[in-house]
Amino acid sequence: MAGFRSLADHVRDPRVATQQRRTALRKCLEKFAPYGHRATWHHLCVRVGIGTNDRRPDPERLVAALAELEEARTEWLAYDVRFAERRRREKHAGMRQPGALDDWHRRTWGGYGVAWCDDPLHHPTSPLPVVVRRLVTALESEPRSVCPVCAEDGIDWRSGLGHHPGSGPVCTTCGIVVPEAVLTPEALMAARRSRRAALVS
Repeated sequence: MAGFRSLADHVRDPRVATQQRRTALRKCLEKFAPYGHRATWHHLCVRVGIGTNDRRPDPERLVAALAELEEARTEWLAYDVRFAERRRREKHAGMRQPGALDDWHRRTWGGYGVAWCDDPLHHPTSPLPVVVRRLVTALESEPRSVCPVCAEDGIDWRSGLGHHPGSGPVCTTCGIVVPEAVLTPEALMAARRSRRAALVS
């Protein structure tokens, strides 16, 4: 199976038929899709102005979508390296028990679903690199009470999500499933209370 870089080269290659270049871009999302495959595809199509079902989009727009995806991936891979270095230092210091952030990181290996959007049409509108940068900043900072991507405080606890784990805090503004490790205990409790209130009403 081709890797991300090989697929990206295929997207940029003007000698390749447009349909195949589109397919290669879709396959890139199997390797790196911050919102999940469908939501990331929808985001890129909206950003560059192509139809989600357009089989022969403008090749320049495909390359523009790829450029945004690659920049976001570069941000994530840099974080991945820092994360691995931190874990090595912690293990060397005798801290072998993984924490909540480590568990979350393991589930999002390679950057797939790091800002999962359960509704493929409800995702952040900012460029992907900006979203990933904001998320990484939150992952490397103290927990807070707002969404790390849009800084809004409307966070509800939802179950039945199409991503592991099947339930979690979801930002009602930008649609991402917020990593629990970036939220304060108070914010998590408030999100869970909103879920219980919705069940009662």
